[in-house]
Amino acid sequence: MTKSVKRCSWCESNDIYIQYHDEEWGVPEYDDRALFEMLNLEGAQAGLSWITVLKKRDHYRKVFDKFDAKKIAKYDEAKRAELLSDPGIIRNKLKVNAFIVNAQLYLQMQHTAKLGDGPTFSEFLWSFVDGEPKVNKWKTMKQVPATTAESDAMSKALKKLGFKFVGSTICYAFMQASGMVNDHVKGCHKFPG
Repeated sequence: MTKSVKRCSWCESNDIYIQYHDEEWGVPEYDDRALFEMLNLEGAQAGLSWITVLKKRDHYRKVFDKFDAKKIAKYDEAKRAELLSDPGIIRNKLKVNAFIVNAQLYLQMQHTAKLGDGPTFSEFLWSFVDGEPKVNKWKTMKQVPATTAESDAMSKALKKLGFKFVGSTICYAFMQASGMVNDHVKGCHKFPG
């Protein structure tokens, strides 16, 4: 990765971060499965740095069946124990259990959507930004908030449904990662202005 291109300051310390910044962060994602994966990974990051999860992401995909919610929703105690002994993921019982609970709730939402009685997972999440990416115009990363009214509302709605590890800070990081919010700063080569 070339470091001569101007980027948001948070990604400059690591080539993995640079690639993630240049290819994924802030790019609008509408795929239900991809959003399910990202929301869970953001939850796994709680209390840690994103680079920790990013380095483990491929292993997460492997051991969590490529984030196939139908498989995750059926994980039993033996599978939970296997996951909690795997050094390739963050071995936190609450976080592993959250993936399973979130998979079950995600499937309920998708089933309801198929019946025409509610939004898909993507439609639900994107509704907090009215279906369109919110493009901010920050000059520095210090101006970027940790939470917003939109992330507060998303967090509250997800918690009401029973989702786990979906606090407002996690939701805002998720919104940034999935392109619901574009927080590339002015001067960054990914700034959309």
